[in-house]
Amino acid sequence: MLRRDFLEFVRCTALAAAIPNDWRVRFRPRFVDDPFGLGVASGDPTSNSVILWTRLAPRPLDPDGGVGGTRPVVSWELAADEGFGSILQRGRATAAPELGHSIHVDVQGLDPNRWYFYRFMSGDAVSAIGRTRTAPPDGATQPLRLGVASCQHYEQGLFTAYRHMAVEELDMIAHLGDYIYEYGPAEGQVRRHSAAEILGLPDYRVRYAQYKSDEHLRAAHQRCPWIVTWDDHEVDNNYAGLIGENRMESEEQMRARRAAAYQAWWENQPVRVPRVRSWSDLTIRRGFKWGELAHIWVLDTRQYRSDQACDDGNREVPCAEWSDPSRTMMGNAQEGWLTAGLAANRASWQVLAQQVMVAPYDGLEGPKQRVSMDQWSGYPVARDRLLRTIGQSAPNRTVVLTGDIHSNWVNELRSSFSRSGAPTVAAEFVGTSISSGGDGVDRYPTVNDRAMAENPHLKWQNARRGYMTCTVTPEEWLTAYRTVPFVSRPDAPISTATTWRLERGRPGILAV
Repeated sequence: MLRRDFLEFVRCTALAAAIPNDWRVRFRPRFVDDPFGLGVASGDPTSNSVILWTRLAPRPLDPDGGVGGTRPVVSWELAADEGFGSILQRGRATAAPELGHSIHVDVQGLDPNRWYFYRFMSGDAVSAIGRTRTAPPDGATQPLRLGVASCQHYEQGLFTAYRHMAVEELDMIAHLGDYIYEYGPAEGQVRRHSAAEILGLPDYRVRYAQYKSDEHLRAAHQRCPWIVTWDDHEVDNNYAGLIGENRMESEEQMRARRAAAYQAWWENQPVRVPRVRSWSDLTIRRGFKWGELAHIWVLDTRQYRSDQACDDGNREVPCAEWSDPSRTMMGNAQEGWLTAGLAANRASWQVLAQQVMVAPYDGLEGPKQRVSMDQWSGYPVARDRLLRTIGQSAPNRTVVLTGDIHSNWVNELRSSFSRSGAPTVAAEFVGTSISSGGDGVDRYPTVNDRAMAENPHLKWQNARRGYMTCTVTPEEWLTAYRTVPFVSRPDAPISTATTWRLERGRPGILAV
């Protein structure tokens, strides 16, 4: 027996002696059905570590997952080969009901730039086999193949895009938020295990289980490690800090709801985040190195933001408090962390993985402007601070990856959108949804030639479903927009709608 296994045995035995029988640690648990039906996943890779995840739920749509108050022991193995002929590490963990019977194993001491295989066992059950990898070592400039996804509303369409993503040769997948939706389907939509708006921890757990029942989503998680952040629908549509969408809840009620939602998010994602006193204050900003090629900054633009200006929505500006310099999108601590990080980091590419569109979209012709209050355009001073930082620290080697709006956009980012003639300093690739919004269209009718002229930084727009793939080398960045023609029925084919190219150090985005 390995020393760590013995220590786990001693710890579990002590727990079993100290707690009532109903909460005893079960070394040989029995399950009513497959406890690994929610799949396996890995994430937050470094050059020598990775998080391995699973969650026991033999009855996934029950509030307790069908495990009750028991504490099953889960074994895990990491191997060099898919047949597990060469097992490199193994261990045990306890699936606690307080954490939704989720397992997060932080596997350390791995070799850099290497693929591995992993699996979990509990009782007589064995999970599916997952594939994961570590990042290249410091100094390496090995190319990166990154998939980017967001926004998957279960009732609005099938997750067919993930079926195609699961067979792409990707090193990592970044998910930019709206992994679940907190409300049920609208009238007339397909109702698959639909439910009313969720508020408490058991409800959020069931909603994640509902989504993870999708075989294509599970397959994409098994394929490679993910880097995950959240947006609004993991809690409440368009929430800002402790202010809910409809302002019906008090700050105390919103804090409780946020705590439930944040805990459920952690329980269901392969993430490594700092310990906190309260789930409602979970800090998820973090950075990842891909050798010296790229540094990925994972941002949170929901938890710390000021309330949306001018009663939210799309508004003609200026209006009310819209341009108040005290208003923030990221909060002072996160903004300072990013500013200092961009100034110090020497990687070839600086990558911002975040939620809402940075570039403004002016929906009016002529000198008047109408922009979204929920996007960065609703926080113009904070946006210009971010773009000024990029222009000073990492001009034309910064790429912003964005989700949220269920459509594809290619934007050139200027050092300021508040003054004319500001130079281009970065690129923004906005990815569409996996399923949110239904089948979609090739292009929004309102994004016509006149609208494009009104927004010269906008290079392309499309509103089908799908994902992005990014191929990154020291001197070049290629983003391919992969789309499916429908999500309302199975077996949609995949195609590349368009591909865009950046040259490191040169302003502008080129169509390939």
